[in-house]
Amino acid sequence: MNKSEAHSILSECLTAHRSRPYAELAARASEAAVETSEVAAPSGTRYQLEVQFLWDGKPNADVRVMGSVDDGGVRAFLPVTDSFIVAPGGQFVGQ
Repeated sequence: MNKSEAHSILSECLTAHRSRPYAELAARASEAAVETSEVAAPSGTRYQLEVQFLWDGKPNADVRVMGSVDDGGVRAFLPVTDSFIVAPGGQFVGQ
């Protein structure tokens, strides 16, 4: 797996979620939603992408959006990951 390519794919995905309003992310956290998809990179490598929406600590508070990407091989056991946390007021926590 090309880690740089995987980071780029994950970053693009999480950037799209960062633009979503808190209310939408909170609704997904209430469902304990998990989105999965397969993405073809410019190199032709196919990556498995997973995004989870979780309450960060307690319900109806901060939402953690956590993503992971791997190429479906051995790296599935150690995917590239990243996350962000958004507070009810819409500000990002820890950034």
